[in-house]
Amino acid sequence: MNSLQKIKEHERIILGIDPGTIVMGYGLIGVNKKNAEIITLGVIKLGKIDDHLLKLKKIFERTIWLIDEFKADELAIEAPFFGKNVQSMLKLGRAQGAAIAAALSRELHVHEYSPKKIKMAITGNGNASKEQVAAMLGKLLKFSETPKFLDATDGLGAAYCHFLQNVNTKTTGESFGSWKAFVNAYPSKLKK
Repeated sequence: MNSLQKIKEHERIILGIDPGTIVMGYGLIGVNKKNAEIITLGVIKLGKIDDHLLKLKKIFERTIWLIDEFKADELAIEAPFFGKNVQSMLKLGRAQGAAIAAALSRELHVHEYSPKKIKMAITGNGNASKEQVAAMLGKLLKFSETPKFLDATDGLGAAYCHFLQNVNTKTTGESFGSWKAFVNAYPSKLKK
């Protein structure tokens, strides 16, 4: 079954984005009640574009394309982290803004999550590595091939983090205080 066939089977589609000015990662999941399924993930390479404004244009256009192509209902995006390099943070913030503007232009709800919040939601450790996030997402969403660029699984992580935030309150009325509590309630989510 290809990813376009999967779209029709879901109540809602969440687009997750890990913004970047060299590589932007994205992942899409389909949601039905308490279940999430991967639709696709990938990266948009921007390293060959020298002009920063043209990179922002490309981010906007590709985000619009992802929304339209996969019929996304919501955007979950990773917030830029505070680092020592102010210029890098400013560029990441602009990249995030271009993706958010694209989502808003299509009237999607936008949800922002810190990198620590995403890592905590996926692995139970806010300081987990990109590799640990990718491995746990592979188990949760039942895919085995780790992408070449881990930015793709970071984007998927944003989408899955948003799913976890909502599955607890919207669908079940439950709220989990930790990853361990979620795993105890849904041990089948970790089985292959």
